[in-house]
Amino acid sequence: MAEQRLSKPGNGTKLNVLFIGAHPDDEASTLAALGQWKERFGARSGVITVTRGEGGGNAVGLEEGPPLGLLREAEERLAVGTAGIDDVFNLDGLDFYYTASAPLSHQVWGGDDVLERIVRVVRATRPEIIVTMNPSAVEGNHGNHQQAAMFAVEAYLFAGDPEKFPEQRKEGLQPWTPLRLFRSGANGKGTTGPGAISAGYAPTIASDVVFGCWNGTVSATGQRWSEIMVKAQREYVTQGWAEFADPPSDPDKIPATWLTTLLSRGPLANPTSGDDAALLGAVRQAKGGLPLGSRIEVRPRRHAAVIGLEESIDVTVSAPASGALPQARAKLSVPPGWSVSKAQDLGTLASGRSKTATFTVTAPSNAAPGTHVQVWAEVTSKHGAGRGMAPLRVAGAVEATIVPLPEIAQFRAWTKRLNIQHLDALVPELFAVPSGRTRALGIQVENHGKSDASGTVAVELPAGFGVEPAQRSFSGLRGGASSTLDFTARNSDASIPVANTAPNAGVWPVQIKATVGNQTVSRSVVMNLVPSGTVPAISASPTVDAVWDAAKYPGDKLDISAVWDGAKTTPEDVSGSAWISRSGENFLVFVDVVDDIRGTILPASDNKRQRRTDSVEIYFDPRGTAANTAQTLILGIMPSMDSMTGAPGVGRDRDNYQGEARVTAPGVRVAVKMAGTQDAYRGYQLEALIPFSVLPDRVDPARMGFNVVINDSDTQNKAAQTRTAWSTYPGMRADPWRWGELSVPGLSDRGSQPVAPRLPDTAAASVESPQSILQSALGGVPLGGHAALEGGVQRLEVRARGRSIDVDFSSRTGGTARAYLWDGSTVRGQRISQVPTGRTRMTLGSDIPVGRGWMVLVSLEKGGLVAAAARPLSQRD
Repeated sequence: MAEQRLSKPGNGTKLNVLFIGAHPDDEASTLAALGQWKERFGARSGVITVTRGEGGGNAVGLEEGPPLGLLREAEERLAVGTAGIDDVFNLDGLDFYYTASAPLSHQVWGGDDVLERIVRVVRATRPEIIVTMNPSAVEGNHGNHQQAAMFAVEAYLFAGDPEKFPEQRKEGLQPWTPLRLFRSGANGKGTTGPGAISAGYAPTIASDVVFGCWNGTVSATGQRWSEIMVKAQREYVTQGWAEFADPPSDPDKIPATWLTTLLSRGPLANPTSGDDAALLGAVRQAKGGLPLGSRIEVRPRRHAAVIGLEESIDVTVSAPASGALPQARAKLSVPPGWSVSKAQDLGTLASGRSKTATFTVTAPSNAAPGTHVQVWAEVTSKHGAGRGMAPLRVAGAVEATIVPLPEIAQFRAWTKRLNIQHLDALVPELFAVPSGRTRALGIQVENHGKSDASGTVAVELPAGFGVEPAQRSFSGLRGGASSTLDFTARNSDASIPVANTAPNAGVWPVQIKATVGNQTVSRSVVMNLVPSGTVPAISASPTVDAVWDAAKYPGDKLDISAVWDGAKTTPEDVSGSAWISRSGENFLVFVDVVDDIRGTILPASDNKRQRRTDSVEIYFDPRGTAANTAQTLILGIMPSMDSMTGAPGVGRDRDNYQGEARVTAPGVRVAVKMAGTQDAYRGYQLEALIPFSVLPDRVDPARMGFNVVINDSDTQNKAAQTRTAWSTYPGMRADPWRWGELSVPGLSDRGSQPVAPRLPDTAAASVESPQSILQSALGGVPLGGHAALEGGVQRLEVRARGRSIDVDFSSRTGGTARAYLWDGSTVRGQRISQVPTGRTRMTLGSDIPVGRGWMVLVSLEKGGLVAAAARPLSQRD
């Protein structure tokens, strides 16, 4: 296969579907659909992976950093290969650690450099459909996933714009306009079994259009695609997926792969029409539909449809490059009770030409603010018919809601800039109040109308909570403008259970009501109640010995037994208590852990990512205002390493300075008391002294963020099954605003002096990946999505001499050359050299006798430009 493709260079890589994710394995849940689409419908898929996942865990070895990244790339290629996917484009982004922050991911990845590379791959592979992840900051959503999806949205919007990245045209790449953008997964409810697709999906957000593909279809191999997908997922062994559970054997219990439409330019089919419905109008011709390549774009001027106001919607219809659309006509369909302007004749659209019709719609007086609706454009022509859709949100003329968290505010600014504010519906509106305390609450008032407005805003909290003042007024708020009003929320009943231990799982509804004249618009947001406490000061110089002493810990006991991740369990399985005090400029933390089974005891050489096994994590947000964990300290402590009696493993993870504590947290002292045998093990006690000097900022004594987490493992597979904590909200691990709050009396606030984060900075590179080099040589898409080096690697010739291989090639530019001897799975010889322009020879040695089918792979890079070449070793060589 490799020799056949190499004998015909320049064919390029044409895809129909392109998945864009952040890490190897992000595409795993879509493989049953992608595989079926290729086998049954001829739709070829590929995968963009921004990073190689070198910042993740390793369940099977000690590799980390770039070596782990190359392992994970190999796993991904094996996995997606089971779905018939040959093309994986790793973009050399750095995988640093788990974060819920898209802005931090954007910063670490170099911002628009990654976007440019994604656009280059899109233009080189020309997919009609892009599939990505959830771009929004929902609970627990990985920030890398968010940012990769945001880049996917931008690539969908920009790849067809000749003004975006115009230098790529000099590389021979022409603008390419994808027709559809999906996110994997959906919010709502769908059925299982063979009838899942025809039954349809009931989305939580009524304006969502959700397509599906049933995983239970039998493939040409005789296996169901649900079985093939699990087989693929088990290839991700470094991530602990080798033990993935078998899929249901009962067809009626096999689920579908669901995809939510984010944006579309191509005619949309009925999602219940079949497993290929998502492809129709983009990759496959729909029966009776517009010719393939036709476009219908429905673009509201704004996403909010104010009750009683006319809103403009532009419908652009484009004829395919293959021919004209004669007698085109467009009309808009709206929900019952809405008014809409009449249908419009567009005439005959010449090949490749477009025409825009503008319609007006008006939401009726009985429409409910905050509801989401679909507006459909129906286009007919002599050559068929098609539909396009735009979502709208019904809005009151004036609405009020909480001022969003900083990173959510950035997301909303992004959707507003790109006119894709329907994606805001995915983002929850949340704020936190500490138990028995107050929190400043900003309320943002927005006038969606055209006239100045004056009125009041009232905030209504549940019983046990209060707000001051109960109501505020605003006046003269101009149309299209917004203003902020200040309130203070308080928890007046400190006996209310905190976090997810409350009967409602800590989801407290808050109503914000904006009233203008006789019209009141109410908006519901969610309040979280987090635990609080006080850090007492002690005068004695502390001894760190893992022995609890009331003189050292005169403060309240913190209950850290509530489960925040994993199945409910018994106190004997895992539970615990914690105490904290202050001695001068040191914090002292004592943790008592009850546990019945000791999980994996890692070797001292594997002192990282302590959460993989039995451990305690201690979280500090010194100012109580961290937007993400890069502004915090997270100290992870394993009770022992190497053996039951070994020294504890202490390190920092996914915080301001990740790594072993002896390097990243000098001055931290830890002591542990624990039984010396597995049979006698019933848990452990640990004590830690944490100097202020290792914190990433000065402490705000009024509101320091804090949490303690127990990770409990009852297995030997480097995986924790249950996690308990003091503050237990979902997503807490990456959301400092959901940690508990501590006050530190007697400590003065000296103001903020933040320490710049020191993040991992070494990523695996495509020029060092034999599999990426081979793919680039075969398909012609430059390594890592980088720009191609002029002339590339030319006249590659190889000659075998025993266990040595002479590699000769020419280059117009010179640069850093890497040559690999590849047997299809393992590098048997390699060399790196700085080479001049002209002809170069590099000699490779093999660790075993050279075999048939081996290949020589060469990468060349200079000034950020790259080239790849491959040559199979023939019998003559």
